[in-house]
Amino acid sequence: MSDLDPKELDRLLKQAFAAATKLYQERGFQRRVGFGKRPALVSVDLANAWTRPGNPFTCDQDKMDEEIIPGMQRLLTAFRAAKLPVVHVTTAYEITDRDAPFTDMGLWHNKIPIDVVNLKDKELWAIDSRIAPVEGEYTLLKKRASAFHGTGLGGILRSAGVDTILVTGVTACACVRTTLCDGLADGFRTIAVRECIGDRVPGVVDYNLFDIDAKFADVESVDTCVSYIETLGKQAIAAE
Repeated sequence: MSDLDPKELDRLLKQAFAAATKLYQERGFQRRVGFGKRPALVSVDLANAWTRPGNPFTCDQDKMDEEIIPGMQRLLTAFRAAKLPVVHVTTAYEITDRDAPFTDMGLWHNKIPIDVVNLKDKELWAIDSRIAPVEGEYTLLKKRASAFHGTGLGGILRSAGVDTILVTGVTACACVRTTLCDGLADGFRTIAVRECIGDRVPGVVDYNLFDIDAKFADVESVDTCVSYIETLGKQAIAAE
């Protein structure tokens, strides 16, 4: 097993999950939540510490450069043309001394090296320049895995009339997954954009998207999502 190529592992997992899908569907799982009338794009942790090489949090660079960033660029183009809300989410901490009696890291630093993402080093937690925010888009700084946990994201979205969130980013197993779970729990239609979700470890993305699609969100392609957004944009223009 140690000699198994990561890409071959991904292929085998896709086959296994395709077979398991039948079991889920027979038991009433994998229902569709569907797209709503007013979506927002919630991009999770596509900041330099995750998207660029050389950091403990660095994700699969091939997927990042060849799928996630190009897919995000397409989504951003569609959202901006349709004048729909975009939220860029990142993570950083002000008190990163692991021995400090009080810190904004909570206890998470006892499991993972979040102390490396120091608020003072803006370049680390800045959104990747290839998908950088433009005027009118919001950058949300979070401290926990979920973009909803301890933040005002839910209220910000509701005040804009949002009923659907298209979630992208990293990592599939943690921040993306918990954001989707909390989004659904908070009453938003949740869409996971397949090609725009990544992780560090082979197989993790495939497993989590399979499980998310069964329980917490609809996993849809970039093509499907862009088509949906463009249709909304045309409807808005026709109504003017």
